[in-house]
Amino acid sequence: MASNFNERIDRRHSDSLKWQKYGDQDILPLWVADTDFRSPQCIIDALTQRVEHGVFGYGNPPSELIDVIIARMAERYQWAIKHEWLVFLPGVVTGLNLAVRAFTEAHQGTIAPTPIYPPFRSAASNASRSQLNAQLRLEEERWVMDLAALEPQMTGNEKLLMLCNPQNPGGTVYRREELLEQWRFAQRHDLIVCSDEIHCDLLLEPGVQHIPFASLNEDAERRSVTLISPSKTFNIAGLGASVAIIPDRELRKRFTRQRQGLVPGVDILSYVAATAAWRDGQPWLDEQLAYLRETRDLLTQRVNAIPGLSMVAPEATYLAWIDASQLKAASPALFFERHGLGFSPGRDFGDDGYVRLNFGCPRDFIHEALRRMENAVRTLPRLNLS
Repeated sequence: MASNFNERIDRRHSDSLKWQKYGDQDILPLWVADTDFRSPQCIIDALTQRVEHGVFGYGNPPSELIDVIIARMAERYQWAIKHEWLVFLPGVVTGLNLAVRAFTEAHQGTIAPTPIYPPFRSAASNASRSQLNAQLRLEEERWVMDLAALEPQMTGNEKLLMLCNPQNPGGTVYRREELLEQWRFAQRHDLIVCSDEIHCDLLLEPGVQHIPFASLNEDAERRSVTLISPSKTFNIAGLGASVAIIPDRELRKRFTRQRQGLVPGVDILSYVAATAAWRDGQPWLDEQLAYLRETRDLLTQRVNAIPGLSMVAPEATYLAWIDASQLKAASPALFFERHGLGFSPGRDFGDDGYVRLNFGCPRDFIHEALRRMENAVRTLPRLNLS
């Protein structure tokens, strides 16, 4: 049965963080990364069946979920993982924060790309750790990391390299040689690597393949923590079920020690949703990817036709990283908000000249957003873009 991704579901009165931000204002919320699509029926059915059981005590990770994850890694990435490597968490952001605390001391630092998903930045500041930023550069319509330019700034106290693949907000899916360059950098400086791969199933560019950092070779596996979750892919972000894959026993002990008494286990309904998503959700996912791909292409074409705005087509995710620096607005995000558009501010990611637009929504919303963007730019003095 085909899913209807054009269905407009009223989320204003559903305790939605995304939709409650602007209350009754006429502002389209296109910011935080959850989608406005109804989750797959297989997840809804599995949750309904579990709720009808009527008892909701403490739970353990289901053996079926563990088997599904192991099979998924083997089938998709030819990566043979073991069940003892899996550490279940209530969210990938939790994993980022635990990694910083587990693998750096107070006088040591982290390395992360910039611009980057804001929790990469806050995970370091939350733990009072320093952070060096590897600037992303635009190369052949893809955002790639310039690690070579970073090396002269390093002090030798850096211990953790934080990666994001597919990249958020740029949408790049790193190729094997690019990942090998990141691994060689980590090996050269003896860094532990925390790789956020939450968007690995949301591949939009035909022919592009996700490669887990840890699957590169034995050394990459030994020094890595890989964070995955079905939350973005299947729109179950409110059901926190994430996994840290940590092959090295000592790293796993350090990681789990940090959570004791502070980080709760995953709740039983989240386990149910995750199992159903990864076990039965692929047909729905295939339909979603086709829909998102068409929306991405429409958005890329139309945004690049608006004077003062530009974007490259993301290879993955449902997030568009839009360059608005030529508008000369003090804050592009606030400028567009005044014109009824709720984007994520580029400042939160490390570049205030940009905004991030979430296009994981019915296409009617995107058509309306484009109309408002065009009208907003028309209110500005004529741009001299020569």
